[in-house]
Amino acid sequence: MNREYRPGAGVNLPGLRGHNAALVLDLLRAAGGAGVGRPELAERTGLTPQAVSKIVARLRGEGLVADAGRRASTGGKPQTLLRLVPGAGYAVGVQLERDSLVAVLVDLSGVVVAERRAALDFAGGVDSVVEVAADAVAALVGTAVLGVGVALPGPLDHASGVLHRVTGFPEWDGYPLRDVLARRLGLPVAVDKDTNAAALGLALGGGAESFAYLHLGTGLGAGLVLGGGLYRGARTGAGEFGHQVVQLDGPPCGCGARGCVEALCLAAVARGDLDEAARVLGTAAGNLVALLDIDLVLLGGRTVAAAEDLFVRGVGAVVAERARREGARAPVGVAVAPGGERAVAEGAAQLVLAPLFGRASVAFPANRT
Repeated sequence: MNREYRPGAGVNLPGLRGHNAALVLDLLRAAGGAGVGRPELAERTGLTPQAVSKIVARLRGEGLVADAGRRASTGGKPQTLLRLVPGAGYAVGVQLERDSLVAVLVDLSGVVVAERRAALDFAGGVDSVVEVAADAVAALVGTAVLGVGVALPGPLDHASGVLHRVTGFPEWDGYPLRDVLARRLGLPVAVDKDTNAAALGLALGGGAESFAYLHLGTGLGAGLVLGGGLYRGARTGAGEFGHQVVQLDGPPCGCGARGCVEALCLAAVARGDLDEAARVLGTAAGNLVALLDIDLVLLGGRTVAAAEDLFVRGVGAVVAERARREGARAPVGVAVAPGGERAVAEGAAQLVLAPLFGRASVAFPANRT
């Protein structure tokens, strides 16, 4: 009888060996140093014990899995526990902000083991930004680095790694950042929007099935997780949250429109009126909640980090009032996103690591050197 395929479940078919190995690795990562036994791996993946044993043997041979001790016997042979080897592989995550860079080296368990920071100037041109980014990555790269994830403001084409017109910097339009960095570094590179990278990292950490991550820094954008998966849209352009117009004939925005949420928020921040910035952000967040019926709004970015309580209260009040008017049966949570100022860079590293654990539908490109 054919087994129905279910996301998160193993399938005993030769063509899905990679998928099954990813499921096993993900369970080992979740177990941490305490480890997990083969019988539990078989039960939780739906694979046969024989299939699990073959997968474990291969992963052990690749240095990804090791023993974690033995579990006391309950009448039979003591059970050998297995664990992921965090140092068997690493990924570099890079956040490119309009005026700064954060780069982290992350092991397979998601722990940051090294970090670099540098000043940037998007206005200085693409070549100078690539130079700073390449130097930061080179300072972190050692052995067993699987690849580099780069996150920066959109819009951009995630699938091709080509940038579009970054707001305020039209010269970036059409730049093949992924391929340029891959040639420069000699490593596979994945490129995505900063908000998508952060949302991916947050989704892998568990929690709400559907949420929006709103990032307010030198710009404003959103990362969307719907039904447990990162949503990029048909053209990988979802989440251009900052350029929804909320004030017709409002102040001009760098995108060419008028009255965008980003322009209104940044103008309020510039004049020191953070209460107004939070009110505007809350209005836009309310639109998003009403449109997508999401469970949770998470706030991040340097501007939010400088006044976390104010933004949580301000955005939360507007979202709650709208939900009350619309008769929502359950409140929508508003909170600061975990991870702090490294959330985007750590999420960028997950652009590389998540596919290894079967936790993201990320088409990680081959090295194009």
